[in-house]
Amino acid sequence: MTLRLAGPLLLVGAGKMGGALLEGWLQQGLDPATVFIQDPALSETMAAFAARHGIEASDAPELPAPPAVILIAVKPDVAEKLLPEVEPMVGEDTVVLSIAAGRTLQSLSRHLPETAAVVRAMPNTPASVGHGITVAIANPNVTPEQKRECDALMSAVGEVIWVEDEALLDPVTAVSGSGPAYVFLLAECLEQAGITAGLPHDLAERLARATVAGAGELLRRSELEPAQLRKNVTSPKGTTAAALDVLMREDALKDLLIQAVAAATKRSRELSS
Repeated sequence: MTLRLAGPLLLVGAGKMGGALLEGWLQQGLDPATVFIQDPALSETMAAFAARHGIEASDAPELPAPPAVILIAVKPDVAEKLLPEVEPMVGEDTVVLSIAAGRTLQSLSRHLPETAAVVRAMPNTPASVGHGITVAIANPNVTPEQKRECDALMSAVGEVIWVEDEALLDPVTAVSGSGPAYVFLLAECLEQAGITAGLPHDLAERLARATVAGAGELLRRSELEPAQLRKNVTSPKGTTAAALDVLMREDALKDLLIQAVAAATKRSRELSS
């Protein structure tokens, strides 16, 4: 199904996440002539990508009509500075979709017209390979059609879940927003453990990378619970069981992750305030 919007799309910030979303939209058939990029710090790579697709990218792009969607894809402190610049471009039918971490619906709305439709979303970096997951919440001004458009945009790079309680966005940020970093750390540690056990560096790196990626894909495709998948590859008194006896001793790994998610949730709430 081709991705279509009711009007132009203004992408404010085309960094890693904004760029990943843009690539996903174009792959889903969004007309590049309807896309405009506002980014004073546009990378050479993204500038070349935009030029290749005929997308206007500048500090202040000229849109032919009020945008259907303005997507804020910049860091939280930058969003605070750019929203007053965006405000004049918000039309009666425009929805502002923000993926700036820690920026609440209320903090976003205070820089916009009183009746502005605003959606806050938290995607994650696997969006760059089409396997992201986004949790989103809309303010009362968002119409069903605007929600559909935002859902279509975020669905282009993965799964979308809508919630009604904005307080959930802080632990969401801690689990899925920051979560890829935890997995990358696991790959780092597994690689180092292999080297310590006597593997050559290159082999340890390849094994760790392929194992984490393959296990993740297996988990994605399977309908089984993670605990069941773990049990399925653990033979009694085997090598996996010996390793898990260490990792699961006194719930050490689980407790570390609980503490990590709690710390990230706390930081997200601090940013929100």
